[in-house]
Amino acid sequence: MDLSTSTVFVTGANRGLGHALATELLSRGATVYAGARNPDQVDLPGATPIALDITDPASVAAAAKATGDVTVLINNAGIATGGNLLTGDLDNIRLEMDTNYHGTLSVVRAFAPQIAANGGGAILNVLSVVAWYSSPQLGGYCAAKSAQWSLTNALRVQLADQGIRVAGLHVGGMDTDMSRELDGPKIAPADVARLAVDGLAEGAYEILADDISRQVLSGLSGGVAALYPQLP
Repeated sequence: MDLSTSTVFVTGANRGLGHALATELLSRGATVYAGARNPDQVDLPGATPIALDITDPASVAAAAKATGDVTVLINNAGIATGGNLLTGDLDNIRLEMDTNYHGTLSVVRAFAPQIAANGGGAILNVLSVVAWYSSPQLGGYCAAKSAQWSLTNALRVQLADQGIRVAGLHVGGMDTDMSRELDGPKIAPADVARLAVDGLAEGAYEILADDISRQVLSGLSGGVAALYPQLP
């Protein structure tokens, strides 16, 4: 698809990967709406800030109403609380599911009719390698991202006949505020954004941003033993 003629709505565009995605899209000539809970925090010359809290249905509806020409939606907004499934605060685990799964679905339901009415386009859901592999220390987040991956697969089929191509972006460690406490190699958000936008332009269904995502995907066919060799 030609992103230079596309109008893109990016959620969570005030920082991290969302900011990098919006910047990359602007550099390619796209028209960009930058969604954020506080639009005053959006520092993206050339973009139009839009107030958006993806966990608030009224806010989502207002954001869709404030636009009208969107042809590409990027669901980047999300949250990770570090909730342990056995010992973590259940309210935090609910928040992760409400934001990453229900929030994403709410935004898709609001914007998909607009994209279809504008002749079709694309939706990109920012997922994670943990949609495929669960870390006990991040059990709540992993479960929410797995649900978001399943959502992505279902929407991909449901929206195809409306001319909307639904893609998923998988990435492991990334140098953002969300992963600042995590060890290991981290890819720069600008590099992930470039790969993601390349994938959108090429019409890819699945975009793998790093080696760890490719390794885990290849291990899925090996079942539990391949993904969790520490188990007896």
